[in-house]
Amino acid sequence: MSIANWETVQARIEIAPGATALWHRHSGEEVIYVIEGMLEYQLEGKSPATYKAGEVLFIPAGVAHQAYNPGRANGAELATYIVEKGKPLVQPAPDVEQR
Repeated sequence: MSIANWETVQARIEIAPGATALWHRHSGEEVIYVIEGMLEYQLEGKSPATYKAGEVLFIPAGVAHQAYNPGRANGAELATYIVEKGKPLVQPAPDVEQR
């Protein structure tokens, strides 16, 4: 990246039908592109919202969130993280009420 000490990390995240990715945070921003199925995301303090393949979600740095697959098929996202080098990519958020 052109910003000193920052990097972009991409990962394909798959969530099986009925599975939940528990509450967590990222030290930087996350841009999610749903590539398969549908996924429900809940950001701390907000109501859940469902996204289907082709839709995008932005999660600001430090905001706790979780993902859930309400469908009967596999759900997958391309997660792009814009983070400061040397900081943990994912941090559990046990202080947030679990689903």
